[in-house]
Amino acid sequence: MLKLKKYAMFALALCALAAVPVMADEVAEVTAADAFAAADNALFTANNVWMMVATFLVFIMHLGFAMVETGLTRAKNSVNILFKNTAIPAIGLLTYALIGFNLMYPGFAEDSAGIFGFAGFGISSPEGAAGLIDYAGGGYAYWTDFLFQGMFAATAATIVSGAVAGRVKLGPFLIFSTIYVGLVYPWVGSWKWGGGWLDGIGFYDFAGSTLVHSVGGWGALAGIILLGPRLGKYVNGKVKAIQGHNMPLLTIGVFLLWLGWFGFNGGSVLSADPGLVSYVLVTTSLAAAAGIIGSMAASWTLQKHPDLTMVLNGCLAGLVGITAGADVLSVPWAVVVGLVCGAVAVVSVMVFDRFKLDDPVGATTVHLVCGILGTLFVALSPEHTIVPQLIGIVSYAVVCFPAAFILFLILKVTVGIRVSKEEEMKGLDLGEHGMEAYHGFQFFTNV
Repeated sequence: MLKLKKYAMFALALCALAAVPVMADEVAEVTAADAFAAADNALFTANNVWMMVATFLVFIMHLGFAMVETGLTRAKNSVNILFKNTAIPAIGLLTYALIGFNLMYPGFAEDSAGIFGFAGFGISSPEGAAGLIDYAGGGYAYWTDFLFQGMFAATAATIVSGAVAGRVKLGPFLIFSTIYVGLVYPWVGSWKWGGGWLDGIGFYDFAGSTLVHSVGGWGALAGIILLGPRLGKYVNGKVKAIQGHNMPLLTIGVFLLWLGWFGFNGGSVLSADPGLVSYVLVTTSLAAAAGIIGSMAASWTLQKHPDLTMVLNGCLAGLVGITAGADVLSVPWAVVVGLVCGAVAVVSVMVFDRFKLDDPVGATTVHLVCGILGTLFVALSPEHTIVPQLIGIVSYAVVCFPAAFILFLILKVTVGIRVSKEEEMKGLDLGEHGMEAYHGFQFFTNV
């Protein structure tokens, strides 16, 4: 009996020893699975944190636009400029939540957008509260994506605001902004970013030289054509400069926009990939710096003195120019893009004045002209060619300009889009808002 017990204990020990490798394998599998899950969670968290930081930076750009437009226009219109730049982000976010997001991103199935796609009204996460989606090799939340893209949407209408400053009626402008940002911007944006037909032919626009800036620029051009110039801008066939009233505000605004562009371009990587994000920030900054140098050289040569407004707009021109190809253009090409866009910005402002197209802040130059240039510059990268870029530029032109022109024209013949001569003389602050930006100060102008 004792021997039987010994044999039984020996057999159990052997079984236990035989089971050790199996258990070790199971522990190894569990440990590896946990490690992969932890890595996925860390990547998800890093992507979300960076995308939200980028969203905050793009949000700050609206303050930058407000400061640039206020500084470059007359003091008597400051409240009006600030009011529009407060209303536009609100309109942009609400319309994007109602219709824009699902119109721009109807789904990423093959050929889901084509020329037109729509996923329905409102926003709701396809995967519940977490809303995980997969972009650029790493997941981040549906809500993060909506907020980041919504900030972009509001930017397009802000571009139009500066170009029509000083003489546009507030109500009709807000109606235009609601329709243009709510319908036109997301629809044409779906052609590339929503997996539509332009994406299918190889058109490339990394962060929106065309999809954001040129779309806003075409709207601005339509507006200034139908509005006409400000009183006193063109006298006896000559251009009379109407200087902005606050250069410190203008300078603060440009540097806020430069800061915001780190989120605009850096966030467009759509992940927290440190190598690609840092590279995009480098090309973005170098293009901005080169834009300053290019515009400085051009303005000093053509105007015979260094013009601060031209140099600051040159910085923005470089930023808009690099936006389409910040991730694919080499560092030397990024500098070239900035230099060219900065110099062209100076010439473009003069050309617009030659044709009596009055743009107080140079929005059509910075966002339309340099947006087109930046989109063309993408073809300098080895991965892309010029034909798809040209097709994309022309496609946006033949849709966005007529759409904006028709919207403004309908408003012009129905409710009117320009304030009265008396309101323009006194200023839109008193005429439209019944208040002053600088109460207690008096401003005298001839027009």
